[in-house]
Amino acid sequence: MTYFVIAGEASGDLHASKLIEHLRLLDTDAVFFGLGGDKMQAAGCKLVQHYREMAYMGVVAVMKNLGKIRRNLQLTREALLELKPDVLILIDYPTFNLQIARFCSQHLPTTKIYYYIPPKVWAWKSWRVRQIRRYVDHVFCIFPFEPEFYARHACQATYVGNPTAAEVSDFRLSAQNPSLSSTTAPKMKHIALLPGSRREEIRHCLPVMLAAVARLEQYEVGIAVAPAVERSLYEQTIALAQKKYHLPPMNYRFTTDTFLLLSEASAAVVNSGTATLEAALLGCPQVAVYHLACSRLLEVIRPLIFRIRYFTLPNICLGEQVICELLGYHFTPEAVCEQLTILLTDIDYRQRMLANYKKLRHRLGTNDAAETTAAFIYSKK
Repeated sequence: MTYFVIAGEASGDLHASKLIEHLRLLDTDAVFFGLGGDKMQAAGCKLVQHYREMAYMGVVAVMKNLGKIRRNLQLTREALLELKPDVLILIDYPTFNLQIARFCSQHLPTTKIYYYIPPKVWAWKSWRVRQIRRYVDHVFCIFPFEPEFYARHACQATYVGNPTAAEVSDFRLSAQNPSLSSTTAPKMKHIALLPGSRREEIRHCLPVMLAAVARLEQYEVGIAVAPAVERSLYEQTIALAQKKYHLPPMNYRFTTDTFLLLSEASAAVVNSGTATLEAALLGCPQVAVYHLACSRLLEVIRPLIFRIRYFTLPNICLGEQVICELLGYHFTPEAVCEQLTILLTDIDYRQRMLANYKKLRHRLGTNDAAETTAAFIYSKK
Protein backbone atom coordinates (compact mmCIF):
# COMPACT_ATOMS: atom_id res chain seq x y z
CA MET A 1 0.00 0.00 0.00
CA THR A 2 1.04 3.59 -0.55
CA TYR A 3 0.67 6.01 2.35
CA PHE A 4 0.86 9.81 2.19
CA VAL A 5 1.50 11.48 5.56
CA ILE A 6 1.37 15.22 6.31
CA ALA A 7 2.93 16.78 9.42
CA GLY A 8 3.59 20.52 9.44
CA GLU A 9 5.85 20.96 12.48
CA ALA A 10 8.33 19.27 14.82
CA SER A 11 5.85 17.53 17.13
CA GLY A 12 3.85 16.21 14.18
CA ASP A 13 7.04 14.92 12.58
CA LEU A 14 7.83 12.95 15.74
CA HIS A 15 4.34 11.44 16.05
CA ALA A 16 4.20 10.65 12.34
CA SER A 17 7.56 8.87 12.47
CA LYS A 18 6.31 6.53 15.20
CA LEU A 19 3.11 5.82 13.29
CA ILE A 20 5.13 5.04 10.15
CA GLU A 21 7.37 2.66 12.12
CA HIS A 22 4.36 0.71 13.41
CA LEU A 23 2.69 0.62 9.99
CA ARG A 24 5.90 -0.74 8.43
CA LEU A 25 5.87 -3.60 10.96
CA LEU A 26 2.34 -4.54 9.90
CA ASP A 27 2.54 -3.74 6.20
CA THR A 28 5.93 -4.94 4.96
CA ASP A 29 5.23 -3.74 1.40
CA ALA A 30 4.24 -0.24 2.51
CA VAL A 31 5.61 2.81 0.70
CA PHE A 32 5.52 6.21 2.42
CA PHE A 33 5.56 9.72 0.98
CA GLY A 34 4.69 12.96 2.69
CA LEU A 35 5.41 16.37 4.12
CA GLY A 36 7.34 16.34 7.37
CA GLY A 37 10.81 16.35 8.85
CA ASP A 38 13.96 14.43 9.59
CA LYS A 39 12.27 11.89 11.87
CA MET A 40 9.73 10.91 9.22
CA GLN A 41 12.54 10.62 6.70
CA ALA A 42 14.55 8.41 9.07
CA ALA A 43 11.47 6.19 9.50
CA GLY A 44 11.39 5.55 5.75
CA CYS A 45 9.19 8.32 4.39
CA LYS A 46 10.23 10.05 1.16
CA LEU A 47 9.69 13.78 1.75
CA VAL A 48 7.90 15.89 -0.82
CA GLN A 49 8.57 18.96 1.36
CA HIS A 50 10.28 19.57 4.70
CA TYR A 51 8.17 21.16 7.44
CA ARG A 52 10.74 23.94 7.96
CA GLU A 53 9.19 25.45 4.81
CA MET A 54 5.69 25.13 6.27
CA ALA A 55 5.66 26.10 9.97
CA TYR A 56 4.30 29.65 9.98
CA MET A 57 2.49 30.94 13.03
CA GLY A 58 0.35 34.02 13.51
CA VAL A 59 -1.49 36.27 11.08
CA VAL A 60 1.55 38.37 10.18
CA ALA A 61 3.82 35.39 9.49
CA VAL A 62 1.11 33.70 7.42
CA MET A 63 0.48 36.85 5.37
CA LYS A 64 4.20 37.27 4.71
CA ASN A 65 4.47 33.70 3.47
CA LEU A 66 1.22 33.32 1.54
CA GLY A 67 3.13 32.60 -1.66
CA LYS A 68 5.07 29.73 -0.06
CA ILE A 69 1.91 28.32 1.50
CA ARG A 70 0.13 28.33 -1.86
CA ARG A 71 3.13 26.63 -3.50
CA ASN A 72 3.17 23.97 -0.77
CA LEU A 73 -0.53 23.31 -1.30
CA GLN A 74 -0.05 23.01 -5.05
CA LEU A 75 3.00 20.79 -4.60
CA THR A 76 1.00 18.49 -2.33
CA ARG A 77 -1.97 18.32 -4.69
CA GLU A 78 0.30 17.42 -7.59
CA ALA A 79 2.05 14.74 -5.53
CA LEU A 80 -1.27 13.20 -4.50
CA LEU A 81 -2.54 13.07 -8.08
CA GLU A 82 0.72 11.49 -9.23
CA LEU A 83 1.05 8.94 -6.41
CA LYS A 84 -2.66 8.12 -5.91
CA PRO A 85 -2.05 6.85 -2.35
CA ASP A 86 -4.25 4.22 -0.78
CA VAL A 87 -4.21 6.11 2.51
CA LEU A 88 -3.83 9.79 3.40
CA ILE A 89 -2.88 10.43 7.04
CA LEU A 90 -3.22 13.98 8.37
CA ILE A 91 -1.51 15.06 11.58
CA ASP A 92 -2.71 18.29 13.24
CA TYR A 93 -1.79 21.36 11.08
CA PRO A 94 -5.49 21.98 10.34
CA THR A 95 -5.62 24.95 7.97
CA PHE A 96 -3.39 23.18 5.47
CA ASN A 97 -4.55 19.63 6.12
CA LEU A 98 -8.26 20.30 5.81
CA GLN A 99 -7.74 21.88 2.40
CA ILE A 100 -5.82 18.78 1.34
CA ALA A 101 -8.53 16.52 2.79
CA ARG A 102 -11.15 18.28 0.67
CA PHE A 103 -8.98 18.03 -2.45
CA CYS A 104 -8.25 14.36 -1.89
CA SER A 105 -11.90 13.56 -1.21
CA GLN A 106 -12.92 15.25 -4.45
CA HIS A 107 -10.15 13.96 -6.75
CA LEU A 108 -9.15 10.61 -5.21
CA PRO A 109 -12.40 9.11 -3.94
CA THR A 110 -10.89 5.67 -3.25
CA THR A 111 -8.19 7.04 -0.94
CA LYS A 112 -8.94 6.53 2.75
CA ILE A 113 -8.48 9.75 4.74
CA TYR A 114 -7.55 9.52 8.40
CA TYR A 115 -6.86 12.28 10.92
CA TYR A 116 -4.35 11.32 13.61
CA ILE A 117 -4.05 14.01 16.32
CA PRO A 118 -6.92 16.17 15.07
CA PRO A 119 -7.18 19.95 15.54
CA LYS A 120 -8.62 21.17 18.82
CA VAL A 121 -12.00 22.07 17.35
CA TRP A 122 -13.56 21.59 20.79
CA ALA A 123 -11.62 24.68 21.89
CA TRP A 124 -12.09 27.08 18.99
CA LYS A 125 -12.96 27.17 15.29
CA SER A 126 -15.59 24.51 15.95
CA TRP A 127 -16.93 24.99 12.42
CA ARG A 128 -14.00 22.88 11.25
CA VAL A 129 -15.76 19.80 12.60
CA ARG A 130 -18.12 20.02 9.62
CA GLN A 131 -15.15 19.70 7.25
CA ILE A 132 -13.81 16.77 9.24
CA ARG A 133 -17.20 15.04 9.13
CA ARG A 134 -17.42 15.56 5.37
CA TYR A 135 -13.90 14.68 4.25
CA VAL A 136 -12.33 12.42 6.90
CA ASP A 137 -13.14 8.72 7.25
CA HIS A 138 -11.96 8.31 10.85
CA VAL A 139 -10.45 10.49 13.57
CA PHE A 140 -7.85 9.13 15.99
CA CYS A 141 -8.05 11.18 19.18
CA ILE A 142 -5.28 11.64 21.75
CA PHE A 143 -7.40 13.01 24.60
CA PRO A 144 -10.03 10.89 26.38
CA PHE A 145 -12.76 13.54 26.19
CA GLU A 146 -12.52 14.04 22.40
CA PRO A 147 -14.53 11.06 21.05
CA GLU A 148 -17.64 12.26 22.88
CA PHE A 149 -17.31 15.66 21.22
CA TYR A 150 -16.91 14.11 17.76
CA ALA A 151 -19.80 11.71 18.36
CA ARG A 152 -22.07 14.70 18.99
CA HIS A 153 -21.13 15.89 15.51
CA ALA A 154 -21.63 12.51 13.82
CA CYS A 155 -17.91 11.90 13.25
CA GLN A 156 -16.29 8.49 13.59
CA ALA A 157 -13.64 8.90 16.31
CA THR A 158 -11.61 6.69 18.64
CA TYR A 159 -9.38 7.48 21.62
CA VAL A 160 -6.13 5.67 20.86
CA GLY A 161 -4.03 6.85 23.79
CA ASN A 162 -1.80 9.85 24.20
CA PRO A 163 1.54 9.75 22.36
CA THR A 164 3.19 12.15 24.78
CA ALA A 165 2.18 9.95 27.71
CA ALA A 166 3.69 6.91 25.97
CA GLU A 167 6.92 8.76 25.17
CA VAL A 168 7.30 9.97 28.74
CA SER A 169 6.56 6.49 30.07
CA ASP A 170 9.31 5.05 27.85
CA PHE A 171 11.69 7.74 29.06
CA ARG A 172 10.90 7.08 32.70
CA LEU A 173 11.46 3.35 32.28
CA SER A 174 14.65 3.62 30.24
CA ALA A 175 17.91 2.33 31.66
CA GLN A 176 19.33 5.84 31.66
CA ASN A 177 16.41 7.10 33.73
CA PRO A 178 15.46 4.25 36.08
CA SER A 179 13.44 6.43 38.40
CA LEU A 180 12.37 10.05 38.22
CA SER A 181 11.75 11.51 41.61
CA SER A 182 8.23 12.58 42.53
CA THR A 183 9.40 14.42 45.61
CA THR A 184 7.64 17.61 46.56
CA ALA A 185 10.95 19.39 47.21
CA PRO A 186 12.82 21.09 44.34
CA LYS A 187 15.06 18.50 42.67
CA MET A 188 17.99 20.61 41.42
CA LYS A 189 18.90 24.26 41.12
CA HIS A 190 17.90 24.33 37.46
CA ILE A 191 15.11 26.23 35.74
CA ALA A 192 13.97 25.00 32.33
CA LEU A 193 12.76 27.40 29.65
CA LEU A 194 10.64 25.99 26.82
CA PRO A 195 9.89 28.89 24.45
CA GLY A 196 8.25 26.79 21.73
CA SER A 197 9.19 25.18 18.44
CA ARG A 198 8.30 27.97 16.00
CA ARG A 199 10.54 30.93 15.28
CA GLU A 200 7.87 33.53 16.10
CA GLU A 201 7.14 31.86 19.44
CA ILE A 202 10.83 31.87 20.34
CA ARG A 203 11.28 35.53 19.39
CA HIS A 204 8.31 36.61 21.49
CA CYS A 205 8.54 34.26 24.48
CA LEU A 206 12.22 33.74 25.19
CA PRO A 207 13.10 37.38 26.07
CA VAL A 208 10.37 37.59 28.70
CA MET A 209 11.39 34.20 30.12
CA LEU A 210 15.04 35.31 30.34
CA ALA A 211 14.10 38.57 32.04
CA ALA A 212 12.12 36.58 34.64
CA VAL A 213 14.84 34.05 35.50
CA ALA A 214 17.55 36.73 35.62
CA ARG A 215 16.00 37.72 38.97
CA LEU A 216 16.70 34.23 40.36
CA GLU A 217 20.47 34.37 40.28
CA GLN A 218 21.08 31.20 42.28
CA TYR A 219 19.53 28.99 39.60
CA GLU A 220 21.13 27.68 36.42
CA VAL A 221 19.03 28.04 33.29
CA GLY A 222 18.45 25.44 30.55
CA ILE A 223 16.82 26.31 27.23
CA ALA A 224 15.00 23.70 25.13
CA VAL A 225 16.07 24.05 21.50
CA ALA A 226 13.68 23.05 18.71
CA PRO A 227 15.38 20.57 16.33
CA ALA A 228 14.53 22.49 13.15
CA VAL A 229 15.48 25.94 14.46
CA GLU A 230 19.03 27.18 14.01
CA ARG A 231 21.02 28.00 17.16
CA SER A 232 21.76 31.49 15.83
CA LEU A 233 18.11 32.48 16.34
CA TYR A 234 18.40 31.73 20.06
CA GLU A 235 21.67 33.65 20.31
CA GLN A 236 20.20 36.66 18.49
CA THR A 237 17.09 36.57 20.68
CA ILE A 238 19.18 36.40 23.85
CA ALA A 239 21.25 39.39 22.70
CA LEU A 240 18.08 41.39 22.02
CA ALA A 241 16.65 40.40 25.42
CA GLN A 242 19.82 41.54 27.18
CA LYS A 243 19.52 44.92 25.48
CA LYS A 244 15.80 45.34 26.06
CA TYR A 245 15.75 44.26 29.70
CA HIS A 246 19.34 45.26 30.62
CA LEU A 247 20.14 41.69 31.62
CA PRO A 248 23.53 40.71 33.05
CA PRO A 249 25.61 38.16 31.08
CA MET A 250 24.51 34.61 31.90
CA ASN A 251 25.55 31.12 30.86
CA TYR A 252 22.70 29.12 29.39
CA ARG A 253 22.55 25.40 28.78
CA PHE A 254 21.10 24.58 25.36
CA THR A 255 19.65 21.14 24.68
CA THR A 256 17.32 19.36 22.29
CA ASP A 257 16.64 16.72 24.96
CA THR A 258 13.55 18.33 26.42
CA PHE A 259 12.58 15.32 28.55
CA LEU A 260 15.97 15.22 30.26
CA LEU A 261 15.91 18.98 30.79
CA LEU A 262 12.46 18.83 32.43
CA SER A 263 13.28 15.77 34.51
CA GLU A 264 16.28 17.55 36.04
CA ALA A 265 14.69 20.96 36.56
CA SER A 266 13.40 22.45 39.79
CA ALA A 267 10.71 24.26 37.81
CA ALA A 268 9.92 25.28 34.24
CA VAL A 269 8.49 28.16 32.25
CA VAL A 270 6.65 26.55 29.34
CA ASN A 271 5.12 28.02 26.22
CA SER A 272 1.56 26.72 26.12
CA GLY A 273 1.18 23.61 23.98
CA THR A 274 2.20 19.97 24.12
CA ALA A 275 5.22 20.91 26.22
CA THR A 276 2.95 21.70 29.19
CA LEU A 277 1.74 18.11 29.04
CA GLU A 278 5.33 16.85 28.83
CA ALA A 279 6.31 18.84 31.90
CA ALA A 280 3.30 17.55 33.83
CA LEU A 281 3.91 13.91 32.94
CA LEU A 282 7.59 14.28 33.87
CA GLY A 283 6.65 15.73 37.25
CA CYS A 284 8.18 19.16 36.68
CA PRO A 285 6.32 22.03 38.40
CA GLN A 286 5.61 24.72 35.82
CA VAL A 287 4.06 28.00 34.89
CA ALA A 288 2.54 28.16 31.40
CA VAL A 289 2.87 31.27 29.25
CA TYR A 290 1.78 32.44 25.83
CA HIS A 291 2.35 35.57 23.78
CA LEU A 292 -0.73 37.07 22.13
CA ALA A 293 -0.80 40.11 19.87
CA CYS A 294 -3.60 42.57 20.72
CA SER A 295 -4.10 40.55 23.91
CA ARG A 296 -6.26 43.14 25.72
CA LEU A 297 -8.72 43.16 22.82
CA LEU A 298 -8.70 39.36 22.74
CA GLU A 299 -9.48 39.30 26.46
CA VAL A 300 -12.68 41.22 25.75
CA ILE A 301 -13.82 39.04 22.84
CA ARG A 302 -12.46 35.77 24.30
CA PRO A 303 -15.93 34.35 25.14
CA LEU A 304 -16.97 34.80 21.51
CA ILE A 305 -13.94 32.91 20.14
CA PHE A 306 -13.01 30.21 22.63
CA ARG A 307 -15.26 27.45 23.95
CA ILE A 308 -12.98 26.47 26.84
CA ARG A 309 -12.23 27.81 30.28
CA TYR A 310 -8.54 26.87 30.29
CA PHE A 311 -5.87 26.97 27.60
CA THR A 312 -3.23 24.48 28.74
CA LEU A 313 -3.57 20.74 28.29
CA PRO A 314 -3.12 19.66 31.93
CA ASN A 315 -5.86 22.09 32.98
CA ILE A 316 -8.17 21.11 30.10
CA CYS A 317 -7.74 17.36 30.67
CA LEU A 318 -8.53 17.60 34.39
CA GLY A 319 -11.10 20.38 34.13
CA GLU A 320 -9.41 22.49 36.79
CA GLN A 321 -6.47 24.86 37.19
CA VAL A 322 -3.54 22.56 37.84
CA ILE A 323 -0.92 25.00 36.57
CA CYS A 324 -0.91 28.78 36.39
CA GLU A 325 -1.58 30.28 32.94
CA LEU A 326 0.00 33.64 32.12
CA LEU A 327 -1.39 34.55 28.71
CA GLY A 328 -1.24 37.73 26.66
CA TYR A 329 -0.66 40.86 28.71
CA HIS A 330 -0.42 38.76 31.89
CA PHE A 331 2.81 37.29 30.50
CA THR A 332 5.41 39.65 31.99
CA PRO A 333 8.84 39.11 33.60
CA GLU A 334 7.43 40.17 36.97
CA ALA A 335 4.49 37.75 36.85
CA VAL A 336 6.64 34.83 35.67
CA CYS A 337 9.25 35.48 38.37
CA GLU A 338 6.54 35.63 41.02
CA GLN A 339 5.09 32.26 39.92
CA LEU A 340 8.53 30.66 39.75
CA THR A 341 9.26 31.84 43.27
CA ILE A 342 6.07 30.20 44.50
CA LEU A 343 6.92 26.98 42.68
CA LEU A 344 10.39 26.93 44.19
CA THR A 345 9.49 27.79 47.77
CA ASP A 346 5.91 26.70 48.52
CA ILE A 347 6.09 22.95 49.23
CA ASP A 348 2.30 22.62 49.68
CA TYR A 349 1.69 24.19 46.29
CA ARG A 350 4.19 21.83 44.66
CA GLN A 351 2.59 18.86 46.42
CA ARG A 352 -0.88 19.74 45.09
CA MET A 353 0.49 20.18 41.58
CA LEU A 354 2.33 16.85 41.65
CA ALA A 355 -0.78 15.08 42.99
CA ASN A 356 -2.77 16.46 40.06
CA TYR A 357 -0.04 15.33 37.68
CA LYS A 358 -0.57 11.78 39.00
CA LYS A 359 -4.32 12.04 38.27
CA LEU A 360 -3.50 13.24 34.77
CA ARG A 361 -1.24 10.25 34.05
CA HIS A 362 -4.01 7.89 35.18
CA ARG A 363 -6.61 9.60 33.00
CA LEU A 364 -4.50 9.45 29.85
CA GLY A 365 -3.78 5.75 30.30
CA THR A 366 -0.95 3.66 28.90
CA ASN A 367 -2.02 2.82 25.33
CA ASP A 368 0.60 3.37 22.65
CA ALA A 369 -1.28 5.78 20.38
CA ALA A 370 0.83 5.15 17.29
CA GLU A 371 0.62 1.36 17.63
CA THR A 372 -3.15 1.43 18.21
CA THR A 373 -3.71 3.76 15.25
CA ALA A 374 -1.50 1.71 12.95
CA ALA A 375 -3.40 -1.47 13.82
CA PHE A 376 -6.74 0.21 13.05
CA ILE A 377 -5.52 1.61 9.71
CA TYR A 378 -4.03 -1.74 8.67
CA SER A 379 -7.20 -3.60 9.63
CA LYS A 380 -9.11 -1.49 7.07
CA LYS A 381 -6.70 -2.45 4.30
